Amino acid sequence: MAMDDLALFLNEHEEEAVEEFRKRIMVGEHDQFNGIIHLNGQAMYRMVADYLRSKITHEDIKQLAYKVAHERNQAQINIGDFVFNVCMGRELVLKVLQKGPFPAAALLPAIIKINECFDIFLVHAVSRYTELKESDLEEKKLFIERSHKDRLTILGQMASSFVHEFRNPLTSIMGFSRLLKEDYPNLPYVDIIENELHQLNYRVSQFLLVSKKGAVHKNKEVFSIALLFEEILSFLYPNIVDVNAQITCTIDPMLLLDGYRDEMRQVFINIISNALDALQRKNGDKEITINGYRNDEMTAITISNNGAPIPRDLLPVIFEPFFTTKELGTGIGLYVCKEIIERHGGVITCESSDQQTVFSMYFKDS
Repeated sequence: MAMDDLALFLNEHEEEAVEEFRKRIMVGEHDQFNGIIHLNGQAMYRMVADYLRSKITHEDIKQLAYKVAHERNQAQINIGDFVFNVCMGRELVLKVLQKGPFPAAALLPAIIKINECFDIFLVHAVSRYTELKESDLEEKKLFIERSHKDRLTILGQMASSFVHEFRNPLTSIMGFSRLLKEDYPNLPYVDIIENELHQLNYRVSQFLLVSKKGAVHKNKEVFSIALLFEEILSFLYPNIVDVNAQITCTIDPMLLLDGYRDEMRQVFINIISNALDALQRKNGDKEITINGYRNDEMTAITISNNGAPIPRDLLPVIFEPFFTTKELGTGIGLYVCKEIIERHGGVITCESSDQQTVFSMYFKDS
């Protein structure tokens, strides 16, 4: 009968306990359930009284915990605030009982049972809340992935059409610029026109590598990495001069790679171009260092610069499609680099600090 007396005493003091709970709970400013949270406290208060009478089961506690967890997830609250409110509710229940005319011998088993009730509630509520949060994050992740795929599909379709509308006249203009240079070698500005056309052709090729047409390859070949970088640095020379960057290129002349030369050319141009962009805003010495060497039966190529570092929180997403920090960037450059390198059986990583940013590429032997 002692438990029934305690439960009855709790029922008699329900109104004042719930009002005290309503005044003390932590509620977020934008919580859509702001005005009714105290009703969950009231439901929990009644459940404690019924638990003392053994009128409810653990399953009943679980059902209330799940209901509250769903509301708290919808409200987008801090789980710490929720736990605080539950613990404060527990404190109020125990405080009410301490006001009653009950001996310690009667209170002790009641306190144990009340704590058990709150513990079961908290375990189920927090577990369910965590599951819901993880489910929401997974749904958002899937949505983002689908959005990326949709955008890549659209981009691929646009690029496929773009190649017919743009590539043919561009090729003609590049051909005529070469003829013009041969016929009039001293004609001013031809070199600038030719370089800009090559840059434009490079940008178009980036989009093509994202499309289905970009996946159509010529035959693989074994080519010299040192000679490829010599060609690339010559191609980028006007940009290097414009930025006033110092290039140090140390590549083993015997270093070879078996793959698609034009695709790897795209990768290295992109990474060096990004390095030049990073150095554009730097004061003092501007340095780009390129190294190529053999490392444990692997071909390693690193390209580093001493420009502004990539923020730590952005490093994990720089290879994601459409991610860019440039005002007019497309966000596909590093994504394409990663795709190409992985098609070659390699990996690409990036490390960035205040001293330097390093892109490292590793290719296993075939």
